[in-house]
Amino acid sequence: MPTFVIVGASLAGAKAAETLRDEGFDGEIVLLGSELELPYERPDLSKGYLLGKVERDSLYVHPGGWYAEHHMDVRPGVTVTEIDRPGAAVVTSGPAGTQTLRYDKLLLTTGASPRRLQVPGADTDGILYLRTLADSQRLRSALQPGTRVVIAGAGWIGLETAAAARLAGCPVTVVEVRPGALHDQVGPELGAIFAGLHAEHGVVFRFGEAITEIRGSGDAASSGQASGLSGAEPRVASVVTSGGAELPADVVIAAIGAAPNDELAAPAGLEVDNGILTDAALRTSDPDILAAGDVANSFNPLLGRRVRVEHWANALHGGPAAARSMLGQPVSYDRVPYFYSDQYDLGMECSGLPAPGSYDQVVYRGDREGLQFIAFWLSGGAVVAGMNVNVWDVTADIQALIRSGRQADLSRLTDPAIPLADV
Repeated sequence: MPTFVIVGASLAGAKAAETLRDEGFDGEIVLLGSELELPYERPDLSKGYLLGKVERDSLYVHPGGWYAEHHMDVRPGVTVTEIDRPGAAVVTSGPAGTQTLRYDKLLLTTGASPRRLQVPGADTDGILYLRTLADSQRLRSALQPGTRVVIAGAGWIGLETAAAARLAGCPVTVVEVRPGALHDQVGPELGAIFAGLHAEHGVVFRFGEAITEIRGSGDAASSGQASGLSGAEPRVASVVTSGGAELPADVVIAAIGAAPNDELAAPAGLEVDNGILTDAALRTSDPDILAAGDVANSFNPLLGRRVRVEHWANALHGGPAAARSMLGQPVSYDRVPYFYSDQYDLGMECSGLPAPGSYDQVVYRGDREGLQFIAFWLSGGAVVAGMNVNVWDVTADIQALIRSGRQADLSRLTDPAIPLADV
């Protein structure tokens, strides 16, 4: 009986396991995860769960009993330390000690980890990262009214945690080395809109600056009381920026991006470059080993290039695609990248990857000032990305425009009276 091993008890891993059973695979499925949790979804860690609006149980991909009902061997708290390609096996470390587990197919869904601050004082108590359920719980406890919060990074995690902190009654300063918010994610045009939203809610931005030092205080009792945290001395007292400012802080949230957890791949001889390289079928340079989710840098036939996408939808759809590929089914993973965000009363969905340099024009339909609009990024007259802000049920039409690759009629594209399907 064949054994399919999935390394990474993540959304991508859990959905891959589900798809294997749905597609009729009756062999052994072993799902290995370093965390003690069953697979859970991460978006609400910086949104609803962080705000206290979403219950913990709703985060899990499947109820606890689901895995046994589907005859899956799930092993929380087990870390894979090595891939033995000649032996078609993985070496694990966990409660049962070191073990070797053979596989017929291996799927890597190990995700990504937050990039760490590399400045003097970076080990001071009170510096928080956000990736895991435990991280979100700790941050949720820290965001008490009056807690002074400094956030390193004005990307999606930085802005979502800024919104949560302001809603919790915390003064917030965001330090961002780029010239504006979301600069690398959506470019300066939309970044300015989001920065304006946060400024209206009292967030202070320091663009073009980086944190260069974190200074601690020996008064652990008073700082711990202010932040809702407790820990060893010293605690965060302030941060120093490259602009020469010293900002008082009880909590520092590091939101400076994520690095793929690809450390198993290179020693095993798999090709790695900003993640594990895969083809359009999510196969690595070893056809018996696949990768999906945040860790995979995959060729997307629609875009005509490799992309590593760290968003929820990529894990949701990439896991099932990899599972079908493991079963020998033809797979061409060419989805339009998609992500969403909720900040204050703003909800948005974005399709495509509108990074600076990928477009030459931005146009709008709807009420930009009232934050109820759709933005379109175009390159050579064709729509390459679209974001709907407080406008709903248009994602399919936006993605159809992107997939078409055709020249857009701007007068029709920007006219709210014309349905997008008719543009």
